[in-house]
Amino acid sequence: MELFERTVLGNPVEAWILAGTIAGGLLVVFLLLKALLVSVIGRVAARTTTRFDDVVVEVLRATRWWFLAALALFSGAAAVTLPTRGVMAVHAATAVIVLLQAGLWGERWIAGMLARAKREAEAGATGRATSFQVLAYIGRVALWSLVALLALDNLGFDVTALVAGLGVGGIAVALAAQNFLGDLIASIAIALDQPFVVGDFINVGEFSGTVERVGLKTTRIRSISGEQLVFPNNDLLGSRVRNYKRMTERRIVFGFGVVYNTPVERLEEIPGLVRGIIERQDLARPDRVHFKQFGASSLDFEAVYFVEAPEFGIYMDVQQAINLEICRALGARGVHFAFPTRTLHLEPGERPLTVAVGPGGAPRD
Repeated sequence: MELFERTVLGNPVEAWILAGTIAGGLLVVFLLLKALLVSVIGRVAARTTTRFDDVVVEVLRATRWWFLAALALFSGAAAVTLPTRGVMAVHAATAVIVLLQAGLWGERWIAGMLARAKREAEAGATGRATSFQVLAYIGRVALWSLVALLALDNLGFDVTALVAGLGVGGIAVALAAQNFLGDLIASIAIALDQPFVVGDFINVGEFSGTVERVGLKTTRIRSISGEQLVFPNNDLLGSRVRNYKRMTERRIVFGFGVVYNTPVERLEEIPGLVRGIIERQDLARPDRVHFKQFGASSLDFEAVYFVEAPEFGIYMDVQQAINLEICRALGARGVHFAFPTRTLHLEPGERPLTVAVGPGGAPRD
């Protein structure tokens, strides 16, 4: 019985045994509770299509035994009386362990989001994969930087000067690498807003091609002629981009002219004739056909229709069929297409002149 009458660090042995029993019992409870939650939520997550419950299971699995042990010891320490320094040491150690566990939870959550992005990339949503890869890297750096600063603060270090120094250093680095940071931010903006993703056919100014990769600094596009075009992300974000991959239909405007001596009755027939030709084409929807204007050497018609498919090849096939049908229909009615002509009228008694016409219709000496 002498053992129970002794004191250790100002507390009887009975108090230490009680504290150990509480800590051990709580550790067993915590471990069993963790296993139960992982099992139950895991079975629920397996039957759902949402990603949230899967992330919860992964976060629970990231809970380490030493974190649970620290919580159990912290709870058991309430059964004993510790000196001020001892209390401060227990609190600091517990805080550091909690921060480390929070960092691991955040790391696992980021990894879960990145795994989801990779699955979406395999399904074709590669823009979101790029965004999560960029944000995952930045998130990890920010997460562990915050954990380190908070841990140092709980251990008694003065982090004010360190934070101030990091702030000044960050400004200096930002000024020195502003071009890269601008492209990096533009990359995040492109990935999150998704004006285009990998595989889209886009037009930027005079350049057109298929997006191959959206990187941290540059976006790479394979042009129609075969070469690879490299755009800084910041320049690309500030440009007007045409995304043809997201086109659902094409609006087509085309015109033609007939000769001036075409009878009015034939002119009245042409709009309905052309509309009927367009209606007979697959994937073509007419909008309007009009006798537009009196041209310099022709009577001009204009037709507008929609091709209900985004592919350029399909549009060209439809337009070719329409053109051939118009040629056949007008030819069968004796209507001739006009071409640039010039008629020279001479007054009686004047000698005929020979005029050589140069490029563009301009008289040539």
